[in-house]
Amino acid sequence: MKVSLFVTCLIDIFQTDVGKDTVELLEKLGCEVDFPEKQTCCGQPAYNSGYVEKAKESMKHMISVFEKSDYVITPSGSCGTMFKEYPHIFKDDPKWESRANELADKTYELTQFIVEVLGVEDVGAKLKGKATFHTSCHMTRLLGVKEAPMKLLKHVKGLEMNPLPHNHDCCGFGGTFSVKMTPISEQMVDEKVRHVEETEAEILIGADCGCLMNIGGRIERKDKLIRVMHIASVLNSR
Repeated sequence: MKVSLFVTCLIDIFQTDVGKDTVELLEKLGCEVDFPEKQTCCGQPAYNSGYVEKAKESMKHMISVFEKSDYVITPSGSCGTMFKEYPHIFKDDPKWESRANELADKTYELTQFIVEVLGVEDVGAKLKGKATFHTSCHMTRLLGVKEAPMKLLKHVKGLEMNPLPHNHDCCGFGGTFSVKMTPISEQMVDEKVRHVEETEAEILIGADCGCLMNIGGRIERKDKLIRVMHIASVLNSR
């Protein structure tokens, strides 16, 4: 099965290992992975800030970049959700609506693709430790991916999963929200860190790098001994 990797800005700039783990994981599952080098931002930051027309420039570019792909896989529920929004944004546009629909229909978040398309729940991963999982807002509420990550983590040998209290609460990142509303964002992430501590987890796992960067940064500033890992890296552990 041929798939194209949509790596996202945060992974490309800050967390490249997540991209590598995603590729290795997909290849182990029998996928042939290609990386369209002309890909760039999906337009989400500009779109969420109200710069719709400017954002459309990036969106049109991304539609063109992935036009020949069979599947588009991204280790980010947030950016995957943005691709799913393209049909709404380009509704009634005679040139771009159908092309936006095609991209949305073949785009999958990583765990969603593994479970729902490949039909795999045990990827043979091994990681010893006590962990908890942060459910990101876009991935669960907008993309609707809730069960796939937990089905995969359930089969990681050596990993003890503990439920995160108030797991559906936002971590306070929200893209530009954390910049524009810093005092509120800070209180939200502090609350999230407290709930993580309540689980006595050694590892915090998530599927969106924005959330993990925000929570992980706060954990580091507070000198907490909690390791932060993207689910792709967990599933690629051996």
